Amino acid sequence: MVVVGFTVSCKKSNNDGDGSGVPQGTSGTRDELTKDSIYLYAQQTYFWNVGMPSYSSFNPRQYSSNNAILAALKVLPSTGGKDKYSFIDDGSVATQLGGAGEDYGFSANFDTSDLLRVKYVYPGSPADLQGLKRGYQITKVNGGGTSRSSSTDIANLNASIFGDNPSISLTVLKPGDVSVDIVINRAKYDINPVLSSNTFTIGAKKVGYIVFNSFTSNSLPALDAAFAKFSTDGVTELVVDLRYNGGGSVSTSEAFTNLIAPPSQNGKIMYTTYWTKTMQDGAATILQNQKFYGKDTQGNTRLFSMFDYSYKPTMAAGNQENFTKRGALNGLTRVYFLVTGGTASASELLINNLKPVMDVKLIGKTTYGKPVGFFSIRIDKNDLYIPQFQTKNQLGQGDYFSGMTVDKDVADDLTKDFGDPSEKMLAQALYYSANNNFSALAKDNTLSSTSGATKVQVDAANEKLNHEFKGMVETRKLKFK
Repeated sequence: MVVVGFTVSCKKSNNDGDGSGVPQGTSGTRDELTKDSIYLYAQQTYFWNVGMPSYSSFNPRQYSSNNAILAALKVLPSTGGKDKYSFIDDGSVATQLGGAGEDYGFSANFDTSDLLRVKYVYPGSPADLQGLKRGYQITKVNGGGTSRSSSTDIANLNASIFGDNPSISLTVLKPGDVSVDIVINRAKYDINPVLSSNTFTIGAKKVGYIVFNSFTSNSLPALDAAFAKFSTDGVTELVVDLRYNGGGSVSTSEAFTNLIAPPSQNGKIMYTTYWTKTMQDGAATILQNQKFYGKDTQGNTRLFSMFDYSYKPTMAAGNQENFTKRGALNGLTRVYFLVTGGTASASELLINNLKPVMDVKLIGKTTYGKPVGFFSIRIDKNDLYIPQFQTKNQLGQGDYFSGMTVDKDVADDLTKDFGDPSEKMLAQALYYSANNNFSALAKDNTLSSTSGATKVQVDAANEKLNHEFKGMVETRKLKFK
């Protein structure tokens, strides 16, 4: 099936047949009908929909905003407190998922010395064109300070770096403490999530290294090129840096898995997708309102809906994936993943897929914990993202709601650029490759700040600056019933 366009309608008030929907004939304003729709889509497609209250008990129209409804859904007893994922978006996520950026092209975090530093820059972005590099210390943003402990500064950082201003003014310290003023203008650019790649020689070994920052749907050419180089270099171990990768396209995660996985896994189960029981049973009739144009099995273009798909956890339904080797890199014996609390969703899917089939080591900090995913539900002018499925690998493993724990606990080293062999996370991977164990560095996780900041305080400040998308979006070609 090839999707050629979307025409999505807002859900109208009706009765869903079980007495828990909007009473027949109920009218309302556009705002009230939108609130109804958020509840009704959750009632039939939400991963934790079992045990949800009835429409009259929940009364979505009582809430002051759409986000307030979503907040109420996330704390329902049926979720068990697990939903930290649902959100409403204006369409920006879909644009970013397609690889189209329209911002400054960089992000920032506080380091273990309590200093604000550039944490990444997208190649070809406005920030890259102005010479901004990972590791540069930022001392001023739009004239304001960069103190982690100042709520005024934190508010200014969020409004300036992650807001929608046409430009941003930075004062940065380059290596050697050279202070430079930079003005970056917001612009459109193509997101290239491969931020760095290199091959290291460790004794007789060749170890590949790749930084992958987002599972965009346009990233496969860059991934294929990087892995072709690894194959030419004779790489036998691989370091995949996902420390800031919050996820994205499921199909891109599958392709990445197949680039790494051994050919001996061809034809064996990679993972299975488990949609809500309501969807598996073909009872999520509200999905009839999510319409799109596509081609049928005879090649004719016609109108379909998301209700026309099968959501059963079988290969026939398109919800069970097998390994299919991609590329020529066939001799990998071990893969190291560099991860943090920002590593989520499609990144975790990649890791979970590979754990049963090869030697996998995790270095850094416990991952975010998002074994569930979704597709967007268009309601009026916004996209609703609520978890609708969970993935499990070939061993049935996939309950990492609290995150994946690491084999070596290491703090993110923002003072070093990607690919610097002295950067603490990468250094641990290279050390393990050479010695078959991790280095016992005493100061891996200590704060060197003299300001009295604790790791908890710095992490809390960084969480306020964490605007990276975290999600696993179903982008595969599902099969019709």
